[in-house]
Amino acid sequence: MEGKTLEALFPGRDLTPMRERMRGLMQEAGLPYGERTHTYNSRLAQELAKWAETRLASESVDLLHRKLYEAYFVDGKNIADHDVLVALAESVNLEPNEVREVLQSRSFEAEVDSDWQLAYEQGISGVPTFSAKDMVVVGCQPYETLEKFVLHLQSLED
Repeated sequence: MEGKTLEALFPGRDLTPMRERMRGLMQEAGLPYGERTHTYNSRLAQELAKWAETRLASESVDLLHRKLYEAYFVDGKNIADHDVLVALAESVNLEPNEVREVLQSRSFEAEVDSDWQLAYEQGISGVPTFSAKDMVVVGCQPYETLEKFVLHLQSLED
């Protein structure tokens, strides 16, 4: 629940190159990126988003995903904290008491478990993952890597 500092997660490593790489990749993708100091368990956020898919139009679900991303990667908020998740959900017009009930009851745990199992079966070990024709590219990658992936896929069709 309290998360871990990045220093505790990567003991003895110089975090500056990792932070600079992530900042550069995010900038290249047009995404904001903050000075994140901790990592937090995203499981409840995943369950919240899965539930939101049953309550919201797809553009509002997309907005919730964006708000979760910004809370974690830009603002450094603890997305394992119920109050943080309730506030984010409320900002996309989800009813706070319903959100609390979903989080406390873990009513979408099985659905997320199913998604995790599918990811495992498909060899997905990180996000984002791009998958096609039994090939995957895992993690935030530079544009050139994704371009090579797409061009390779196109060459397989020729």
